[in-house]
Amino acid sequence: MTTYPATGLTGPAPAPTVSVRPVVLPAPQHDEGLQVRVSAPVTGTELPIVLFAHGFGSHLDGYAPLVDHWASHGFVVLQATHLDSRRLGLAADDPRRPHLWHHRVQAMRTILDALDVLESSLPGLAGRVDHSRVVAAGHSFGGQTAGILVGLRVTDTRTGTAEDLSDPRVMASVQLATAGAGGDDLTPFALENAPWLRAQDFSHITAPGLVVAGDKDELPLSTRGPSWTTDPYTLACGDKSLLTVFGGEHSLGGIAGYEAAETTDENPERVALVQQVTLAYLRHVTGVDDTDWETAQATLAGDAHPLGRLESKQAQ
Repeated sequence: MTTYPATGLTGPAPAPTVSVRPVVLPAPQHDEGLQVRVSAPVTGTELPIVLFAHGFGSHLDGYAPLVDHWASHGFVVLQATHLDSRRLGLAADDPRRPHLWHHRVQAMRTILDALDVLESSLPGLAGRVDHSRVVAAGHSFGGQTAGILVGLRVTDTRTGTAEDLSDPRVMASVQLATAGAGGDDLTPFALENAPWLRAQDFSHITAPGLVVAGDKDELPLSTRGPSWTTDPYTLACGDKSLLTVFGGEHSLGGIAGYEAAETTDENPERVALVQQVTLAYLRHVTGVDDTDWETAQATLAGDAHPLGRLESKQAQ
């Protein structure tokens, strides 16, 4: 067991990791196939899975501060490059653009359907993965993607309906700096550029989940300010926890990547907080160990800790 001085939290010692990419899966909406990265520790068995969705414009090589941390502590992390990635250069008038949110969910389902293929793609990983323990995680746009897999309902602008696109193979979620409710909370910019945010219904989410929000996350999408990103916690049902990162902007100190240009609040201690709390939660929710999660809850209770606050609510 390791105690981290910057946060006062605890965690297991890291192990070496290995990754492979791209593993290309057939996917109807992806012209050259869906590209996936697989990362895992070199040792261990019955490894749980984190299915991670990047933020708008990113790619399968992003979020190393989180992906490397999770993989080095016992998780198989699967990342795809989604259609909105800048690497793919989707044209502004491409007919797929208004429905990017839906194509993301389809891509995540494609990955879940191909777990055997992905496991076999990384030498030495076959037979060491527990397919029954899958947590969906994501940052920003990816947080919505993860939420949909556990019950978030988004009204499709084509049909006017909010279809249930949840997947029973996903047991829990981790949503980082992601969108809140639509309607009057949205700015004109959001209405024009992110139509998938116009109507979101969190009430059907009953799976356990951790929401991470920065208290300085001023997005151009909402008129409500940083509190908007706490909606996935306050409006959802079931066992939920909320980590509020003090001083955290949209990149939460730099989780999108080391020295990433989009990080406006670079702060290694904030990144360490997010790394350690999300890992403790993943170990807790997948049944690996509760000790570090209990330590995090005690250490981050109230507003005494300089980096953040952790609170929870139980299913009603």
